[in-house]
Amino acid sequence: MNRVLISIGPFHIYWYSFLIALGIIIGIIIANREAIKCGISRVFMMDLIFGLIPVGIIGARLYYVIFNFSLFKDNLLSIFEIWEGGLAIYGAVIACLFYVIYYTHKKKVSLLLTLDILAPCLILGQAIGRWGNFINQEAYGRQTTLLALKKMHLPNFIIEGMHINGVYYEPTFLYESLWCLVGFILLLIIRKIFKYEKKGLLVSFYFVWYAIGRFMIEGLRSDSLYFLGYRISQLVSIILMLIGIIGIIISLIRKKDS
Repeated sequence: MNRVLISIGPFHIYWYSFLIALGIIIGIIIANREAIKCGISRVFMMDLIFGLIPVGIIGARLYYVIFNFSLFKDNLLSIFEIWEGGLAIYGAVIACLFYVIYYTHKKKVSLLLTLDILAPCLILGQAIGRWGNFINQEAYGRQTTLLALKKMHLPNFIIEGMHINGVYYEPTFLYESLWCLVGFILLLIIRKIFKYEKKGLLVSFYFVWYAIGRFMIEGLRSDSLYFLGYRISQLVSIILMLIGIIGIIISLIRKKDS
């Protein structure tokens, strides 16, 4: 599978980078529109997002490198080759969460409202970004058969993309992409019902929804990162799920935010 989208002389634009950029652009459009509705200045949101982009990429790469250092120890410069893949979404989520906490405190803007605005943008970006994993032939699942994939009624290009080094694998990238897309739709429905009256509800639902899906899908993957014999993403999912459940309960029982 060709990872390069466009080549201009010695310069290459990779599908992986393009899809991440596409997710960011769509997220910026959605976030700006919602910020204006909520009385948050466009300048604040743009400054926040442009800070989140490098923070998210660094966090995602750092997380992946730390728990997969054996791949990089003999060639440390390869750490910077992010176009080859190897960005862990949980690393981005954790890093960006801390940055949002810092930036909203600095600018005296509601943290929960800001996170609620960003949550649908993030999960939609994840749905798009997983296709970059498909192009790079990573984030796939256990070995399977051609017949099993055909029984799933998948398009041929996905089946062929899951044929790696002579072996067929489960398209776990697709499972997660679809899970995130459904999560995005549910977030829009929740936002339509509650608007932003229950601050923290949207981001808490995101935590729970994504954590449930990621926990299940991670168990199917063959390229998980491990710590002390446990799949790291499953451990993080449990923590995120608990935080989200607590957040949902608090946001629902709290009196209407002014």
